[in-house]
Amino acid sequence: MRGLTDGDDSPSRGSLQAVITAAAVLAALALLVSACATGGTGTRDEGPARADSVAGAAASPSPSPVRTMQTVDPVRLVKEDPLVSDAVKKSLRPCVGDDYPVDVSYGDLTDGSVDDVVINVLTCGDAVGVGSYVYRADGDRYQNVFQSEESPVYAEIDRGALMVTKQVYKNGDAVANPSGENVITYVWKAGRFVQDSFHHTDYGTTVDTDPTKVPAPAPADN
Repeated sequence: MRGLTDGDDSPSRGSLQAVITAAAVLAALALLVSACATGGTGTRDEGPARADSVAGAAASPSPSPVRTMQTVDPVRLVKEDPLVSDAVKKSLRPCVGDDYPVDVSYGDLTDGSVDDVVINVLTCGDAVGVGSYVYRADGDRYQNVFQSEESPVYAEIDRGALMVTKQVYKNGDAVANPSGENVITYVWKAGRFVQDSFHHTDYGTTVDTDPTKVPAPAPADN
């Protein structure tokens, strides 16, 4: 009987241990395969993480276009422009030394990649505007896209629009004392300047243009 209970080399006991060992190996293999199938983290890699990364990439702003300013020689530009009248070209002479009577400003008027150039040609004595011009960059050249030679005139850039001021004179008005002014605003549309607004101002006494109003009679002399 002693041999039956302490006999470790019996065939039945060895077979049982072999079965237990094989089952443990299979369980370990199954656990390893399950971990590999889930990416080694025990949980599946779902879509939210990918969605966040895509949203972050889409939110990156695109760079805005960069405008450039190129300075010009205004005197040369006006004198070489075939659209400028001979009268304005002849009047464009130095006042003192090499000081020409021109005002130049740069800004965005025509939505180009290079700033537009506004040039006013003035008289030497009283700085009255004899011509106003707008030039737009066209490659390595500048194109005349607006001009006004109805003196006195002055053009300037006003919040992206072209504002042209023309003095109004009546008979007997001195050059330094006009009776009023017209202010015309132009905007760039479809490749050209079009009038956007018009405003007239009378200096001094306000004139009532309502035809239904009759002025009061003057007092009688005693």
